[in-house]
Amino acid sequence: MEKNELNGIKKSAILLVLMGSDRAGKVLKKLNDTDVEQLTLEIANLEKIEEPIKENILAEFFEFAKVKEFINKGGVEYAKQLLENAFGPDKAIEIIEKLVSNLQVKPFDFLRKIDVAQMVNVLQNEHPQTVALVLCYLPPVTSSQVIANLPESLQVDVIKRISVMNSATPDVVKEIESKMKDRLSTFTVQTFSQVGGIEVSAEIMNSIDRVVSKNIFDRLSERDPKLSEEIRKRMFVFEDIVKLDDRAVQRIAREIETKDLTLSLKGASEEVKEKMFSNISKRAGQIIKEELEFMGPVRVKDVDEAQQRIVNIIRKLEESGEIIIGGGGGEELIV
Repeated sequence: MEKNELNGIKKSAILLVLMGSDRAGKVLKKLNDTDVEQLTLEIANLEKIEEPIKENILAEFFEFAKVKEFINKGGVEYAKQLLENAFGPDKAIEIIEKLVSNLQVKPFDFLRKIDVAQMVNVLQNEHPQTVALVLCYLPPVTSSQVIANLPESLQVDVIKRISVMNSATPDVVKEIESKMKDRLSTFTVQTFSQVGGIEVSAEIMNSIDRVVSKNIFDRLSERDPKLSEEIRKRMFVFEDIVKLDDRAVQRIAREIETKDLTLSLKGASEEVKEKMFSNISKRAGQIIKEELEFMGPVRVKDVDEAQQRIVNIIRKLEESGEIIIGGGGGEELIV
C-alpha cells in the first residue's frame, strides 16, 4: 500500500484506527449514516498498515488541524504566515494549494475579533431575521452571549428565526455582511451556505445562562409550544448522562423502571454503562448485566424510545429543581 494509492476515505479509515476505538467512536457519532457506513466498510477491509504510511497520515492530519487553528485565530493571512513559520515556505505552499477551499474566509469571520458588547450595540437595532442570520455564522458560545444581552423582546424572535432558518443565498449574506463590514470590519464573499436550524438553536441555548434560558423558553412556549419542545429535546441527549454528577444519576436511577434502564443500556456507550452501574446497587447492576448478556437482538426503535423516556425523566427532575444538568453559560447558583 503506497501513499499515492490512498484516497480520502482510506486515509480517514486509517486515521480512525490509529485514534483507538474510544476516540474513533466519538468521531463517528458526528458523521452522517452514509459516511459511517463507508468508513466502517473501509476499516473492515484494511490490510496491514506500514509505519511510513501511518506517519504520513498523522503528519497530514496534523497539518490540517494546524491550518484550521491558524484560520480560527487570525484568518487566512495569519494562517499563511504561521504555516511558513511552522513548515517552511515550500511546505506551506504545498499545504495551502491542497487546502485552497478551506482557506476561504467564512461570512462574518471578522466578527470573531469584535467584542460582544459592540456586536450587541450593532445588532440590537437590526431586524430579528438579520440578527438570526449573523448569529448562525458565529460560534454558539459567542451567539449565546449576544442573545443574553439583547432586549428581551428580541431574544425570542431571534431564537425562533434561527430554528426555522434553512439556508441563505449568497446575495442576502453579501448584503448583510457588507452592512456589518461598513461598521466593524472587512468584507469577504462566501458561497451558498446551509445555516440555522433547531440544532443550532439548541446548541446556543445550551450555552446561555440558565435564568436567561428559562425566560426565553417561558415566552417561546407561549408563542410556539411545538418549537420550544423540539429545541428542548435536542438540548440533552441520553449519552449526556456521563456529564451529570453522581448524586444526580442516583436520583434519576430511582425514577427509572428496570426494564427501561436495561433496554436503554443495550445501545449505550461503555462510558454511559459505567456511569449508571457505579450509581446503582451492585445487586441491581449485576442483574442488569446478566439481562444484557442474555438479551437477544432488539429493535433500535425500542432502544431509542427507552432512552427518550429516561431523558424525559431527567428533564422533569431538572424542571422541579431536584437535579442540575451541567452546561449553560454563567455559574449555577446553589444554596
